[in-house]
Amino acid sequence: MNTDRKIELMGIVNLTDDSYFAQSRCADVDAALRRVEKMVMEGADIVDIGACSSRPGSVPVGADEEWRRLEPVLAALRRSFPDLRVSIDTYWASVVEKAYGLIGDFIVNDISAGEDDSEMLATVGKLGLEYVAMHKRGTSLTMQSLTGYDDVVAEVIRYFREFSLKAQDAGIRRWILDPGFGFAKTVEQNYRLLASLPQIRESISGTASGVLVGVSRKSMIYKPLGITHDEALSPTQAVHMAALIGGADVLRVHDVKEAKQTVLLYEMMQNIS
Repeated sequence: MNTDRKIELMGIVNLTDDSYFAQSRCADVDAALRRVEKMVMEGADIVDIGACSSRPGSVPVGADEEWRRLEPVLAALRRSFPDLRVSIDTYWASVVEKAYGLIGDFIVNDISAGEDDSEMLATVGKLGLEYVAMHKRGTSLTMQSLTGYDDVVAEVIRYFREFSLKAQDAGIRRWILDPGFGFAKTVEQNYRLLASLPQIRESISGTASGVLVGVSRKSMIYKPLGITHDEALSPTQAVHMAALIGGADVLRVHDVKEAKQTVLLYEMMQNIS
């Protein structure tokens, strides 16, 4: 057993009206603070604030609108929860700069791994921020299927080996790998990645500081079962358990209480001699 491994839960807060899971949407500052308070009480280590939906078919709102949504919530969050670790789900370097000026240190959660804004990696490195780099194919407006690849696992490993060099050149000292479940991947490819997490984790040993898995209520879970995302809480926990067994360090989740229970059961199994 790896006794040094610390599993963390990242709770999702969406400042949008079109994110795919309605219960994660927060229409105003008060709603966002209530959701954060609930997640903290349930065991969230990090809250991930997003102001632009990345669901399939959604349209990016632009950096200015993202910041208009984010600014009041971030300011209130720092006042109400001064010690809480905050992640901001954005691919805009200008949003990162403004957020740093407002709240100081935070985690940048970038679904494009720096590909959608050429200034992102240099900005993160300059500010000394922790960074989550996610794999997808194409820009946020033009994501393509990976069906043309013979081996999605090999593609993801290759992608992050190349990214590790970019991160080093940009001065990014701490970054987390996100395989990008649900982003331009078929259901089968998602499960192939899930089954290969140990291999992916080993491939970036010594470069990335961990692996983040974001599968909560996604179509890779509900479509094969013929249900909706609203009905996908229980099977999401089954996939979370598989991710933990595969070596996930961070789970990005909508449902903190249930994910915390899954983590506790996993750790119980690990502690049996």
